[in-house]
Amino acid sequence: MVGPETGFFNEQVSRDQLPKEEERTGVLKFQILHNNLKEKPPDQHLIWLVGLKNVFSHQLPRMPKEYITRIVFDPKHQSLGLIKENTVIGGICFRMFPTQNFLEIVFCAIAANEQVKGYGTHMMNTLKDYAIRHNILHFLTYADESAIGYFRKQGFSRDIKLSRQAYLGYIKDYEGATLMECELNPRVPYTQFSIIINKQKEVIRQLIERKQAEIRKVHTGLSFSQGVHRIDIQEIPGILETGWKSSPEDSSKHNELDKDPEKLSVVLRNVLNQVKGHPNVWPFKEPVKEDEYPDYYETIRYPIDLHTVSERLKSGYYSCCRLFIADMLRIFRNCRTYNEKSSDYYKYANAVERFFINKMKEVGAMVDMT
Repeated sequence: MVGPETGFFNEQVSRDQLPKEEERTGVLKFQILHNNLKEKPPDQHLIWLVGLKNVFSHQLPRMPKEYITRIVFDPKHQSLGLIKENTVIGGICFRMFPTQNFLEIVFCAIAANEQVKGYGTHMMNTLKDYAIRHNILHFLTYADESAIGYFRKQGFSRDIKLSRQAYLGYIKDYEGATLMECELNPRVPYTQFSIIINKQKEVIRQLIERKQAEIRKVHTGLSFSQGVHRIDIQEIPGILETGWKSSPEDSSKHNELDKDPEKLSVVLRNVLNQVKGHPNVWPFKEPVKEDEYPDYYETIRYPIDLHTVSERLKSGYYSCCRLFIADMLRIFRNCRTYNEKSSDYYKYANAVERFFINKMKEVGAMVDMT
């Protein structure tokens, strides 16, 4: 169990903590800005739109300035302006399609000297809450390579859940960009999300501390003075106090041979000798030579072979059928991992594996390995 002493549950400062504090103290604010041909917007709003257009032009150099200006001042588009001490330092230009249930993000940028301060996260969360209030649950945007990372952090994905018919012909298509979507949950207050998560972490931390205070006890370790032998799980000191209970499936994972070490050794040795006599077993008899296959041990993390299995059997390592079966099956699994499916080695592994399993079943030594 992960305890509080590991530091895992230490409260970490969320990315949007600084802008939240600045918004609370009035240093920072958000403002929905848009041009209106029927009713003149406040002069200050138009000044902020000009400032936002300048931020977009500077941060998105691949976009023509004329195009940015046209979109920002288009009455059909709106912008969420990020305003710090009465100066626009960033924002998101978007267009809402209520009948299609999505919002298209056209431009999104923060001034260079204000980046890496959490403004981008708080700005996107603010727009999410705004969209939910207007019953819109999908964000769509075309992101270039430099922006994909940011949008991923904000919950966007290349997996588009919205029906193609809903946005086809509505959203602007950009060559060389990737279409991404963020599906919103109407029950989530996104600007408060980090606060909620921190509260949940604190509750979990307190529950762990309380539980550890109840069960914290040091038990004596296992003794192997008489050699390695099979130990039932319930015999491990303290295991029952954790609430562990055996299930009917557990019995299928053991074999009667496990209770008689001498008989177990004889049966496993006989099966191993029969496997060694299989006509296709030669690739598995000895460890793979690194000078012949230099990348083998980079690909195969736990190498095993029949020679190693034989040595382990002689030393009494296999105290139960499961250990023996696990090593044998790993031989064939490693072969299939390293070799192509069309190769002879891959086919040999399948053939010898089937032979091994059948022999184990014949002597009643096969157990459930799940």
